[in-house]
Amino acid sequence: MHMIRAAFLLVLFAFSVAAGAAQKEEKVVYHINDSTNATVALQNIRNHMNASPKAKIVVVTHGPGIDFLLEDAKDKNGNPYDIMVQQLADSNVQFRVCNNTLEARNISKKQLLPEATIVPSGVAEVSRLQVQEGYAYIKP
Repeated sequence: MHMIRAAFLLVLFAFSVAAGAAQKEEKVVYHINDSTNATVALQNIRNHMNASPKAKIVVVTHGPGIDFLLEDAKDKNGNPYDIMVQQLADSNVQFRVCNNTLEARNISKKQLLPEATIVPSGVAEVSRLQVQEGYAYIKP
């Protein structure tokens, strides 16, 4: 009798752990430091949002990775980035740009797409999101 009861409690515990894990908020930081792969990264994020619509996604950019978030930026085929960025932002994807990069490259904040938010340091933001807020890290 004790064995059956112990087995039952073990199964119950396993199901409760699984249920708790299924309800955990999905938080992901996409790290972009090279805009040559921005199109692929944005497509990955769109696919991610299609598969997990409730996922909390933050895109952190620095160095040449900020270029796709500048006004009038286009991919190698001449397609503007602003439309896809706006669509993702409408799905609650956040875009963060490194202020150190803006200053080092003498880029005005006015040149950024309106969906972009400036953070003091891109690499520090990636670290902060992972360590302090529990975000998973993806480098497309």
